[in-house]
Amino acid sequence: MTQLDLVNVRNYATLEFRPPPGLNVLVGANAQGKSNLLEAIGLLGTGKSFRTAREGELIRDGYASASLSGEARLRAGSVRLSCTLTATPAGTRKLCALNGQSVRYAGYLGRLRVVTFVPAHLQLVAGGPALRRAFLNAALSQESSTYYAGLASYGNYVAQKSALLRGAGALDTDLLATYDERLIALGTTLMLTRLAYVEALGAHVRAVHRSWTGGSEGELELHYAPNVPFETATPTGVESAYRARLTAQRTAEAVRKTALVGPHRDDLEFRLDGRALGAFGSQGQQRTAVLALKVAEYALMSVRSGEAPILLLDDVLSELDRARQTALLRAVSDVEQAFITTTGELDVPVAATYRVEAATLREVA
Repeated sequence: MTQLDLVNVRNYATLEFRPPPGLNVLVGANAQGKSNLLEAIGLLGTGKSFRTAREGELIRDGYASASLSGEARLRAGSVRLSCTLTATPAGTRKLCALNGQSVRYAGYLGRLRVVTFVPAHLQLVAGGPALRRAFLNAALSQESSTYYAGLASYGNYVAQKSALLRGAGALDTDLLATYDERLIALGTTLMLTRLAYVEALGAHVRAVHRSWTGGSEGELELHYAPNVPFETATPTGVESAYRARLTAQRTAEAVRKTALVGPHRDDLEFRLDGRALGAFGSQGQQRTAVLALKVAEYALMSVRSGEAPILLLDDVLSELDRARQTALLRAVSDVEQAFITTTGELDVPVAATYRVEAATLREVA
């Protein structure tokens, strides 16, 4: 990213930021605007905040709208991105544009790729499955507009099926069968896409983890754990398994009045030396695994897209011990562009350091 301009975003009245390539460090006390700045970069890249689902929170207190704009140089040329958030009685309205032309969200996502690492991600190993599904969906949605569209459609059908199961009166079995067929078709594609991604990501994770530990802790492996187990990774094989599991769970779905079968209940397993890391690993081992996962995510996204994403590291160093801080900083020292927030100075080569105080940036020589 070569340019970032903000108006009434969080605690920023205005900001004109021209960051250089390489490692950019944002230093300052808490609540000064460091995370807000990374959030703005992330929103320009993905169209969504990595901190909140309530986008109205990004609008500065006392104002009706906020605007974010930026420019980035990609291999295909420069791209201009902008998002405007406006508070309305019906909620927050968001308009996104590429090179001055308004686009729908699906057409905006993936133009400028971003990999984000925040303290909450350190719970990816030991936390609930929803965290790991969100990780997979965020990575794959940036990579493929087709995946994002399929995921959105699948989610709509899950909601409609669950509403049908909760309804009063006799169950409309014909409509239920229609929903199930759509879920099978969409869910099969999602599962096969996730499987291929996890296999590719796992190879990078193993390599990164081995380079840090020398293999002393054992092999770190990722395994896709679909809610619908299948033996043959083909559309026909997955569809058959999906249909059989729906039949087996028909009574349970009727009793619990919700959709119990499908990729909305998938998981991602971390195994260290063959054992479940979340159950048997130490906190240090779990954190090392998450660091390796994020470095691997960046590497895989770079390879598969042919474009280096922007790396955002928001206040994660304070959550790590010195050895893991060093490993992470070494791993990101040569990325094309990264932004790190911290409350203290970093003893690593950087492109630029900025002190952030009361939503004002000052470059430190």
